[in-house]
Amino acid sequence: MRSFAYNTMKTRVITAVVMALVLAPAFLFSGTYLYPVLFALVSGLGCFEMVRCIGIHKNLFVTIPAVLLGTAMPVIARVFPERCFDILSIASAIFMFWLFSVSLFSHGKLPIDTTGMAFLGLFYVIWGFGLLILLRGIPHGQYLFCLPYIGAWVSDTFAYFTGRAFGRHKLIPDVSPKKTVEGAIGGIVFAMLSFVLFGFVASKLGGGEPHYLALFLLGLPVSLVSIVGDLVMSLVKRRYGVKDYGKLFPGHGGVLDRFDSVLATSIVLYLLCANTSFFGLMF
Repeated sequence: MRSFAYNTMKTRVITAVVMALVLAPAFLFSGTYLYPVLFALVSGLGCFEMVRCIGIHKNLFVTIPAVLLGTAMPVIARVFPERCFDILSIASAIFMFWLFSVSLFSHGKLPIDTTGMAFLGLFYVIWGFGLLILLRGIPHGQYLFCLPYIGAWVSDTFAYFTGRAFGRHKLIPDVSPKKTVEGAIGGIVFAMLSFVLFGFVASKLGGGEPHYLALFLLGLPVSLVSIVGDLVMSLVKRRYGVKDYGKLFPGHGGVLDRFDSVLATSIVLYLLCANTSFFGLMF
């Protein structure tokens, strides 16, 4: 049993290192098209994982438009940042009616509840990756775009270790049996502290004088949304009897297993940083 746990952890660590090496160039050159192009591919794959999880990936009238739309949105967010919300909204509305039309003419092969679940899941993925790119283009975006990853992955990592050390009370056992209340609190606290630490590091790299209180407070909603995003995506997997969304990242699962919380945090971060004066002046 210990050998299995060790091998599993070893696989996860190796995969995480490889992921970091792959993502590093895109992060370093996030101001170029390398960043949105990479995440266009990731978003398209995430859309495919969603329809496969729901079990309708063989329906090409659903899968092809979903993957194309998911792939296009990160690039659109970079090319047309001022019109991105309009384009996302219009594309989402058209896609919704398209899916319902496919269900209507499927003669019962594609139930309307399945279509609705597909739209909600794909809406989450497409908007999440779109806003992840859009966050990079707002004032101080060269620093802010890092926060979805920091918030999600620090919260998840320290929730795991805190839960292992102090976990006594199950959070939502019917959705995720291993997550605990103590682990969630630990993840929130460390996420808030990590935002402050990031602000300090950014200031040493020329990021101006960070608003440390705003960074600290921002860590709270971001980590909370991260936890909810992770649990909701776990709920979807349980609904369809799927262990992982994919196998792209050994030990971690697929794109949606690794980026589920990042998508949630990208949405809340963009809304807070782009639309509030308090959180918009962190650097």
